[in-house]
Amino acid sequence: MSEKIYSVVEAEIKVRPDDIDMNNHVHYSKYLDYLLTARYEQMIKDYKMPMQEFIDRGLTWFAKSVTLNFKRALALGDVAVVKAQIKEIHGAVVKIDFWILKKGSDKIYVDGSGEFMLISLTNGRPQRIPQDVIEKYSI
Repeated sequence: MSEKIYSVVEAEIKVRPDDIDMNNHVHYSKYLDYLLTARYEQMIKDYKMPMQEFIDRGLTWFAKSVTLNFKRALALGDVAVVKAQIKEIHGAVVKIDFWILKKGSDKIYVDGSGEFMLISLTNGRPQRIPQDVIEKYSI
């Protein structure tokens, strides 16, 4: 049986002045913000299921773990291109790989992976990802 291959989705984020640290490049903590901002946009644009639909169902996403590997720094005036690909959907967890590049470049600035768990807003416990959500995410 072959493993499911998911599409790579992407979003662009402009580097803002308040993203810049005293070393005159994007502060390392902002790359996580870029990833989360991009994932929310990708939920709307690519998966056609915005966060509000999860909330309406009494569900939300919890970041179980995220790994960031820094390779080079973005600077003011750059546009980050955040690419993400689902690696696996199992039970209540979605595992993703991601890459942050500078628009106009094929060089990776940051890469990593993350595990996000679907949680019930009612009891705070993990909730198996519904089949219709898996279908929407299976692009």
